[in-house]
Amino acid sequence: MSEQLAVPHADWAKSTLISLPRLVLSRISTLSLAELQKIRHDRTELFTRAIQPALWLLIFGETFTRLRVIPTGNIPYLAYLAPGILAQSALFIAIFYGIQIIWERDAGVLAKLLVTPTPRVALVTGKAVAVAVRALVQALVILILAALLGVGLTTDPLNLLAMVVVVILGSTFFCCLSITIAGLVLTRDRLMGIGQAITMPLFFGSSALYPVKIMPGWLKVFNRVNPLGYEVDALRGLLIGVPAQLGLDFGVLILAAAVMISIASALLARLAH
Repeated sequence: MSEQLAVPHADWAKSTLISLPRLVLSRISTLSLAELQKIRHDRTELFTRAIQPALWLLIFGETFTRLRVIPTGNIPYLAYLAPGILAQSALFIAIFYGIQIIWERDAGVLAKLLVTPTPRVALVTGKAVAVAVRALVQALVILILAALLGVGLTTDPLNLLAMVVVVILGSTFFCCLSITIAGLVLTRDRLMGIGQAITMPLFFGSSALYPVKIMPGWLKVFNRVNPLGYEVDALRGLLIGVPAQLGLDFGVLILAAAVMISIASALLARLAH
């Protein structure tokens, strides 16, 4: 009798293990496609979000290229700046996503999602990938603008594919960081204030605007623990061929994204109460 019961139980466990990854991938792809639909129906957001990085490249980049006050070796400052602005743009998109989560909580959408059989990790990862989709569209706009300004960007398909992975990992980390903050503060106003408070330190504490070698000692230490610094380093190495620690960059970004997905998943249910 016990053997008869054990066989169906084993079959059920095996089928669950097989179907769970499919369910996770299905939910992630569904949320990503939904985000693409939003972008298709509201293209004005893409243009409004492109204004700030365009100003950084057109004004800050062009001016400091002429002044030559920031040592970037044989690389024009505009080319040095472009990957940093790309990373900054993805950061700005992801860091305030927690506001959307709080809105979903207030509208009752989050509670409905949490009672579905979808694992919380899949929900958080799906939302992070959806944010990464927006960041990638924004990255395409910035790359086109940089190319029009004469920046010599790579055309190597493998480098461009690796760039996509870097943007996804960076956006995932900062999106999940935003969800984590939302799970702690529970209100949109507090999240907006915290997001604004940490965005500039993350940006200026990376090598987006200037090389690490000219940073003061304390800022170099902060850059070592700043995921945006590793994202910028990887993008700069992949897009314009600057020497970069790509192995370290990818390792840190993968680990940081995985840890933050776990933390955000644990705090997601707190938002629904």
